[in-house]
Parts: sequence; C-alpha cells; structure tokens
Amino acid sequence: MASNKASSGPCPLQWASVSDIGRVRQENQDACYADAESGLFLTCDGMGGHQAGAMASKIVTEIMPEMIRRRLHRLGAARARAIRYWLRSDILDLSKRLRAESAAQAELAGMGTTLVMVLLREDRAHIASMGDSRAYLFRDGQLTQLTEDHSLVGLLLRSGEITPEEAKDHPARGQLTRYIGMKDEVYPDVRTVDLAEGDRLLLCSDGLTGVISDQTIAEILKAQDDSQAACQTLVDAANAAGGPDNVTVVIVDWQGCADQIVPICESRRSGTQGPRSR
Repeated sequence: MASNKASSGPCPLQWASVSDIGRVRQENQDACYADAESGLFLTCDGMGGHQAGAMASKIVTEIMPEMIRRRLHRLGAARARAIRYWLRSDILDLSKRLRAESAAQAELAGMGTTLVMVLLREDRAHIASMGDSRAYLFRDGQLTQLTEDHSLVGLLLRSGEITPEEAKDHPARGQLTRYIGMKDEVYPDVRTVDLAEGDRLLLCSDGLTGVISDQTIAEILKAQDDSQAACQTLVDAANAAGGPDNVTVVIVDWQGCADQIVPICESRRSGTQGPRSR
C-alpha cells in the first residue's frame, strides 16, 4: 500500500492517493502517479500475467510524466484543443511503445494496462482514459462519472442489453475493448472540464468501482473532507466488500485558480505495482 498527500498555503489544490493489494490478489498490479507541480495525476491497472502486468503499469507511470513535461516545456500555455490533440497523440505513441516491449520479450507477451489521467491547466481539467479505470467529478454533493468504461460490459450497458445489476456478475467482466498496449491502434477518450472552487476529482481502478456503488462513493466523499482520509476510507470499503482486486484511488481537491497556468505545490510520486490477472 502506498499513500501520499501534498499541499501548501497558496496552492489551489490538495491531493492524496492510496494503492492497496486487496484481499485476494498475491501482488499489486495497479500503479499511480501524482505531481502537483506539473498538474498531472494518473492511475493504471496492469494486465497480462505475473510479470507483464506489473511492467506495463510501471512503464506508463514512468514514461507518461516525462512525455507531459516535455510537452509543457515546449508549448507553454497551449489552448485546450491543442492539449487534447497532443494527449491523444502521446498516449497512442505510448501504446505503441508498450506493444513493442511486449513483442521483444517473451515474458512480457500480452502485457497492457488501463490508464486514466487528469492534467490540470489554469482552471481546467483535461481528462484522458483507456480501459475501465475511471475519473469522477464530485461537485456540490453530486458524483458524475467523467469517463466511459472501454469494456464489453460497458458496451452492453450503454446499448441497454444488460442492466447495472446484471453487469456486476457478467461473465465478460474484465474484457477490455481499449487499453494501452493493445494490437490495434486506438485512441483514448479525451475531454476538458471547467473546474469550480471546491471541486473534487477522483481517479480509481476497477478494484473500487467493481464492488462499491457510485452512491456509496458519493457518501464517502461527502463525509470525508480530508483527501487522505477519503482515499483510505474508499479503499477500506472496497476491502470490506471482499477486496477481490487491487484497488487504487487518487483524489484531487481543487481550491480555485484563476490566474495560474500550473498549480505549484510540493509534489511526491506515488504508486505500487505488482502482478494482477484480469
């Protein structure tokens, strides 16, 4: 398990993260990264067997931040449309790199990972996702899912072929239609959300959402003002529900920023990784 928290007086945000192995898995294959200075927060959920899944999430949490930093250095105050464009491009390049690593080493064959990330610039959140790790916005007591699950179950739900209750135990659970490292060249979903003071962003792996309802998540976020306590309470709730999977939670509390291009805070890196079969 890993947890970190960072904040400073004039900084417009506070953040915290917890990654836990759960109660069934032998190792933790999830990973997360947080850097308030660059405004980047992400969560990954690796797949592909004992070593492959761990390596996939490790590669993404190491390489993606460097790609973002280079972009920010070159482009400075880019427009939202330009940011969405290069996020799609960089994530596609990262997926190709992961696929090449998988092909080059037999022990890494078939590796891949989900990705959900948020890049904060000025008073906007640029959100990108592939797979079934999710991003939520908690505002004024209401929880809104900002990403779609790229999975067979997600497709069936959106088409109305199954109900949310049927989705919980559906045999296709865990079968992804998009992820980092897949053979086909598919792009992530990318969107931009305007932030308001008091907003709370939640990034999480399906180890949380697979066992905890959105209603329960909202109740916990409402009850816990402190970001670290909220992260830990969510993870504890997932484990109390059986903890069948690794679970990772990142929470960013936005305190308002109208004139800063990049939030400046003390920053720490967070994440644990280990194998997990999907």
